[in-house]
Amino acid sequence: MSMKRPGGMVALATVHFSSSAMMRVCDPMLPALAQSFGVTTGRAALTISAYAIAYGLLQLLFGPLGDRYGKRRVIGFAGLACVVGNVLALAAMSLEMLVLARFLAGAAAAGIIALVLAWVGDTVPYEDRQAVLARFLTLSLGGMIAGQWVSGFLTEQFGWRAVFAVLALVFLVGGLAITLHPEVRREPARPPSGQGHFRDILQVLAVPWARWMLLVVLVEGAFAFSGLAFLPAFLVREFGLGLSAAAAVVALYGIGGFFYAFGVRRMVASLGEGGIALAGGIGMGLAWLLLAVGGHWALALPACLVGGLGFYMLHGTMQTHATQMVPALRGTSVSLFAMAMFVGISIGVAVASAVVDRIGYRPVFLACGVALAVIGAAFAFSLRERRVPAAAQPAREAIPPT
Repeated sequence: MSMKRPGGMVALATVHFSSSAMMRVCDPMLPALAQSFGVTTGRAALTISAYAIAYGLLQLLFGPLGDRYGKRRVIGFAGLACVVGNVLALAAMSLEMLVLARFLAGAAAAGIIALVLAWVGDTVPYEDRQAVLARFLTLSLGGMIAGQWVSGFLTEQFGWRAVFAVLALVFLVGGLAITLHPEVRREPARPPSGQGHFRDILQVLAVPWARWMLLVVLVEGAFAFSGLAFLPAFLVREFGLGLSAAAAVVALYGIGGFFYAFGVRRMVASLGEGGIALAGGIGMGLAWLLLAVGGHWALALPACLVGGLGFYMLHGTMQTHATQMVPALRGTSVSLFAMAMFVGISIGVAVASAVVDRIGYRPVFLACGVALAVIGAAFAFSLRERRVPAAAQPAREAIPPT
């Protein structure tokens, strides 16, 4: 029986969704964490950067493990490891303990989304892959929306610890369902390459296009998420919105991504990959510039919607190319792509934290707008002469295109 049957796919979707949610749950609770532990908002944001650092670094482990032992098997165990991080966060009695718990949760979550994307790359021909990846993107978007909005609501109503209790329960159910699934348990491990994990990583880094992709996604992550991390706190402090209301506004960022997910086939046909990337960069630039100069909270509504659409237009195109950087080492390649993105996020949030504490939120938004427009244009230009390598090898099973 295939993993496509309802039980298997629901379990895989559950941990994918939950790991996306876990990335963003600390964004709306930053003011509450600052008050609870008696620290600044910038210092409370260590819960975000610690998660991102661990998530990025552990890609170096999980990518090769997925290539060696089976991507879905590794995803299941990573989901169970996420339970530990969230239980520790639930019990944290100091900001330092919470930052450590978030580091451990990020380390465990590193084995989920990138390997799901690599699994798609193994099973879907390139010409259909961007549309199929967009289907999985809806899980990421839904998780981010739930992570921000539900976290804001639960924090406001029951306190921030309730958020981590819910995450621990969901990961426990999903991780067990994948790990115990008959097909996953029967899946044989592949023979070792004979080169070792480190040499597999070096083989990916030896490809010039792969190095360019990693640089672009690092810069994109640094600027796209440093602004997003502080947007809920900005709406609370600047305009007096409640936590749940601010989180609901920022959730429009994810709604913008849904427009991309459901319209990607038409976008590819009419704009091409380069046109999608360019339009995405321009959209993000305009959105963050509007947030930087806007004088009313209502302007954040269209800004978040357009910014989200722009981000996923650019990132979705990059993500599709990431699955084809080195097809023979797809798990390693996509995990390096994710690592570069989250290293960028950790750097961006750390720098933005210092800027926010010293001179405020708006300079961060302004820098994000300019940088994202430039990186979108640069990546679009690089696609002009780019020819995609040979399509993915035939897989044992295939995901039907949308």
